[in-house]
Amino acid sequence: MSPLELATRLLRPFEPLFLRIDRLGGGRIAGRRVDLAQHPKTRRGFDGILWILAAEILVGVAAIIIAIVLTANRIPQPWAVWFRGIAVLAITATLLYFAWRASLGWYWAYSRLRLFSRIFPVVTLVIAAIPGLYPLWMTIEQIVFSLLLIGVGDILTGDVMREAFPRPVKPGGAVNSEGA
Repeated sequence: MSPLELATRLLRPFEPLFLRIDRLGGGRIAGRRVDLAQHPKTRRGFDGILWILAAEILVGVAAIIIAIVLTANRIPQPWAVWFRGIAVLAITATLLYFAWRASLGWYWAYSRLRLFSRIFPVVTLVIAAIPGLYPLWMTIEQIVFSLLLIGVGDILTGDVMREAFPRPVKPGGAVNSEGA
């Protein structure tokens, strides 16, 4: 049993709550679900995404530990380091939720995960390029975070995933750009 399947089994009693969260996160497309039984290769993709996001969690935890150790050794860290460390964990937790829901076939979660795996690396790298905002170790952490997230985006935009999660079609037959 994969970690995603185990999580699904353990969290099944909370499904009504998750459906409410899905409605907030998915908006008009919250109810659109894809039958992934017809796309068995997606399981491997979601397993890879899970491992990458687990690495992201480790990167975030390591950043906070480094900041704590440095501060304990009287090397104070700027507020941006603390904010960034907490933000990485919050972002990654959200992305894990999206990945889990997408692995169950929820189109909205796939769509959001794909969008954020494109946006967050760019934002992170731009912020890392601001001189003096972060110490060197935190800049390296941001680069690692971005590279890992680019890996998630690469899996999500592969042929297997795009075939499993086709764009929704509006009632008139036009492709809905909201699902991009």
